[in-house]
Amino acid sequence: MLRLEGKTAVVTGGGTLGIGRATAARLVAEGAHVFITGRRADLLADAVAAIGEGVTAVPGDIAQPGGLDAVYDAVRARGKGLDVLFANAGTAGFATLDQTADEHYDQIFDVNVKGTIRTVRDALPLLNDGASVILNASTAADNATPAFGAYAASKAAIRSFARTWANELTGRGIRVNAISAGPIDTTGVDELVGEDNAAAFKAGKGAAIAIGRMGRPDEVAAAVAFLASADSSFIIGSNLYVDGGENQI
Repeated sequence: MLRLEGKTAVVTGGGTLGIGRATAARLVAEGAHVFITGRRADLLADAVAAIGEGVTAVPGDIAQPGGLDAVYDAVRARGKGLDVLFANAGTAGFATLDQTADEHYDQIFDVNVKGTIRTVRDALPLLNDGASVILNASTAADNATPAFGAYAASKAAIRSFARTWANELTGRGIRVNAISAGPIDTTGVDELVGEDNAAAFKAGKGAAIAIGRMGRPDEVAAAVAFLASADSSFIIGSNLYVDGGENQI
């Protein structure tokens, strides 16, 4: 028996080559039907082609009011409720304190904080009793990396949400947990630091952590699948570090 046989899942930010797409593929492999959403229809189509049967793409933008209505309408039409929600979509950018314009703050917090609230809040009527909600936090919340203040603060908020919402939803048996990934080799990193700087950046990041390399998206996906399944039935409100020892050693 697959761990998520017959379950329905939603993964936000599931189109780009990174944690979201890798997680969608892993949840499908575990037996779930997965709805992926994101802003770019072309990337969502690529993800469906790569993953194959068991995944449905519905464009949506967590930064916009009602931006997830279409994907949740599709879940509702399937008629089986929602068993797994991975609130993965997010954005990042560098700015030191003196460089932090209101626009930078608004972009980060509208997506990472307000968008995560919308993602989980709007899913509440669909979540089955006993469902699993996983929030994508980050080791950045702990690391005090210069010029990463707004992003780090947004991810600290995500960690706090996991605790509070876990407490609020225990009456329905819904488990809320967070994952905090360390440096993961994704296309998002290339976009953040620039393709010309990506190789040196990744080499430096990998060398700085205990395991000696950056992580792979599928390694984070495995952790999400664990938290989505009954194997983690006694885990609630936690923050699972998937960081190669970055914040542990």
